[in-house]
Amino acid sequence: MAGIAQDARACCVHIRSRSPLQHLLDRAIQCFRRFRLNASRSKPRPLGRRGALGAAVLLAAPGVRAQPVWPDGSVRFIGIFPPGGGTEILSRIWCQKMAEITGQQFIVENRSGSGGVVGTEAIARAAPDGRTIGLASISALAIAPTLYRKLPYRVPEDFTLIAGLWQLPNLLVINKDVPATTVPELIALVRANPGKFSYASSGSGTSVHLSGAMFAQLAGLDMVHVPYRGGAPAQLDLLAGRVHMIFDNIPQAMAEARDGKVRALAVTGNHRAPQAPDIPAMQEFLPGFDITSWGGVLGPAGMPPAIVERIQALSLRALSDPWLKTKYDENGAEVWPATGAELAKYRADNAAALAPVVRASGAQVD
Repeated sequence: MAGIAQDARACCVHIRSRSPLQHLLDRAIQCFRRFRLNASRSKPRPLGRRGALGAAVLLAAPGVRAQPVWPDGSVRFIGIFPPGGGTEILSRIWCQKMAEITGQQFIVENRSGSGGVVGTEAIARAAPDGRTIGLASISALAIAPTLYRKLPYRVPEDFTLIAGLWQLPNLLVINKDVPATTVPELIALVRANPGKFSYASSGSGTSVHLSGAMFAQLAGLDMVHVPYRGGAPAQLDLLAGRVHMIFDNIPQAMAEARDGKVRALAVTGNHRAPQAPDIPAMQEFLPGFDITSWGGVLGPAGMPPAIVERIQALSLRALSDPWLKTKYDENGAEVWPATGAELAKYRADNAAALAPVVRASGAQVD
């Protein structure tokens, strides 16, 4: 009881004047003291009406707050790319584990288009109550601000960057009928046939697009960029021979390469991927080549800090789960347990590094 009385006194520091509320708080403290004294002499007695009222005021006083309950119902997770692509698969794995941890449904809603801009705008316009969150991506948050003349949202002002989820390099794969088995052979082939080879992407401004643009810039190649609404349709046209190559997210591209449907030549990170150690890094042929895709949890601006911290904590728990780590590894991704602050800094640094590549590519979207 001494602890309760001390807590009650601590609450009083928030009240500067002798108001009726202050008198009620003092009355609550007196009631608790009498209760403690009576308890030491005889059986406990009820606090009475004034004591109960004082206790209620105590609980409502500043500084006495309940822990946030999140989620208190189903959560809508906005995926910004079409179903079947690598980032969509990784998002669903995380949502499945979060549903298991929280006991609530995590419903993935795909809102694709414009390299992730359509879905990201939907996240920005959602109510900041934690019931709608979505995917933070390199394309919509780090590349689009330079690529687009005008975006339907402001970065970072219209968002709450909540937590990191994964990092993964892209993988250069070519149609199996292209007569090249290494990056140097491909460079020589494309250089000898300017304007005749094309590379697909999951949309203008995606990391897939920028990987192809950087390849062309550093190798001095003339290639045609063919954007699609997501990685899955781009892969279909690659298999059909309508385009010659793609620097796709490693999960989908690696699956096609293992099945012998395409030929894998290099990863876009600054080192070889643990999931494919026999495939060289593009930097081994073109020094300075380094593009790594990433994903995180994104919410609209104005989310309560307590809810943001709660999502961060639960996400960290999900990312530390052995099942999720195995699933990410199988899909070529590395778990990235970044905090919201770390994600925000990484995004800003990434945007600054990629802006020159976007400008040099000549790509611009109205």
